[in-house]
Amino acid sequence: MSDGRERVIWDTEYPGFGLRFRASGRKTWIVSFRQRKVRRTVTLGSVSEMSVRQARREARRILSEAQLDGLPTKAKARMKSAPLFSDYAEEFWADYARHWKATTETRNQSALKLYLLPYFGEMALDAIQKTDIARFRDGLSARPQIFNRAIPVLSVMMKYAEQLGYRRIDSNPCRGTPRYKTRLKERYLTPIEYRRIASSLNALKDRFPEAVTIIWLLIYTGARFAEIQKLRWEYVKPPRLMLPDSKTGPKTIYLNAQARAILDAMPGKKQSGLIFPSRTIPDKPISIVNSWPVIRHHAAIPDVRLHDLRHSFASIAIRDGISLLVIGKLLGHVLPETTARYAHLADETIQDSASRVCSSIASAMGGNQ
Repeated sequence: MSDGRERVIWDTEYPGFGLRFRASGRKTWIVSFRQRKVRRTVTLGSVSEMSVRQARREARRILSEAQLDGLPTKAKARMKSAPLFSDYAEEFWADYARHWKATTETRNQSALKLYLLPYFGEMALDAIQKTDIARFRDGLSARPQIFNRAIPVLSVMMKYAEQLGYRRIDSNPCRGTPRYKTRLKERYLTPIEYRRIASSLNALKDRFPEAVTIIWLLIYTGARFAEIQKLRWEYVKPPRLMLPDSKTGPKTIYLNAQARAILDAMPGKKQSGLIFPSRTIPDKPISIVNSWPVIRHHAAIPDVRLHDLRHSFASIAIRDGISLLVIGKLLGHVLPETTARYAHLADETIQDSASRVCSSIASAMGGNQ
């Protein structure tokens, strides 16, 4: 019910946009602005006829036109009224998402829906500033990985907004914003753990035949899980797997004798098609989301991830004296910096070798200095 007073509640984010309460009880959206030194107030519509999002969008259009009033026509034509971030997100996704890999699209869509839209959705696209990015970052201090995944998506969106004319060129507010430093998870299987997982794979091969085969191939090739999970028979070109696409583009995976023996022993070999199809949906690859936890608990390595098998492959290679350059080739790294994360393992191996050599010398000298 109305209290008989007329008043306006102004929006704190959009100066000039407000909600007017009439003495009659009627509530309307309004926008107030100065145009050529004259204060004007425009009624946008009633609350019952127009949502707050619609009202804000219309207010921004009117304010933009008022700001451009009196400017040269050519300059006026070059400028576009920026939409709300939520509205722009739909346009961006329709244009851009198809150019990502499927896994990247899924990950970016999650970041957009769960974190970017709830925070920036009601903000005008051209009003987002570095201070807003900083507040968004601070709000995720307890979950740094989420911010680190979301900020690249937001940065791409801001850059594309510039190309569309919604923001000034070189105004990307994400530029220069540091990501949270996170400790890379490094988990390498020990010789004892390798024996335990081998024992468990042999014990569970009848219960989880496809999963066990996939894990053996991961152990022997150092491949990424998706590369083996989605492997097709037409990619098998002994002594290699020739993948037309992967996380880093076309890739060659080299098959050692053990990996070749596993593939040769598989029943139902074909000329083409998925090697590990789902039992319920043959056109989709199998999922081992339920079998892998059972296998790793059986092996008493509950903290080991599938990707740790790839890290362990690199670790063993380094301990066998293989150079980082060759390891990068085996793992399919495009950039040497990616392989460099294993450099400390090489240093440890060299240090261990140096210690053993010195120990042998000291022993031969009878401990005399």
